[in-house]
Amino acid sequence: MAGRSASDGSRRSPNERVGTMAVHMTPERWEYLNRYAREVFGTQDDQLETLMDRAVEAGLPRIAVSPDVGRLLMILASLTDGRLAIELGTLAGYSAIWIARGLAPEGKLLTVERDERHAEFAEAELRRAGLDSRVEVVRGAALDVLDDFSEQLDPSSVDFVFIDAAKAEYVAYFEKVRTLIVPGGLLVADNVYATGLGWIDQGHGTDDFNRLVASDPHFETTAAPMREGLLIARKTT
Repeated sequence: MAGRSASDGSRRSPNERVGTMAVHMTPERWEYLNRYAREVFGTQDDQLETLMDRAVEAGLPRIAVSPDVGRLLMILASLTDGRLAIELGTLAGYSAIWIARGLAPEGKLLTVERDERHAEFAEAELRRAGLDSRVEVVRGAALDVLDDFSEQLDPSSVDFVFIDAAKAEYVAYFEKVRTLIVPGGLLVADNVYATGLGWIDQGHGTDDFNRLVASDPHFETTAAPMREGLLIARKTT
């Protein structure tokens, strides 16, 4: 019936008219919004602004979260107790710097990287940022390292987890970190709507992982359509 609100249980299509204005997302508008977010919300210091250029010069791929997502990671980490954080997928250390800056003064970040060249580059950037005493780059495959963490760390001892490694392993990552996260802690994952190969409606992204976390009764979960999709989940119990 015309005039019904979404609150009465009816469903609106993505392109349904709202009031008198049709809301359409186009590729051009999406690219503009991403540029806008980077410009307005992605202010960086000199080190972060030039970090990926140095990475490319060193032979690393130009792969990192966008600066607006980096700032969100810092904000989210700061909303936790910020004592201990885990990152899966260090690469050049760009997101690690953002996360570490959001932790408590005595907080520590364990960032996991399997490629030795990437790990060494990230360590140099962390030293440049004055964060090398608070961030440890742990070498190894994420699943293997998580097995080690399960033995070394107490349950409910991790305040913040950021997943940005092999997309096909996201489900396995979650199964290994879920008990490590403290109630009130946050789990964040990148690329949940898309990867460099395509979007979730094309069979890419992390649909199984998204549905698994969203259905877990111990987590409250949502996802923000930033960049290629950012899942954010808070452990409740």
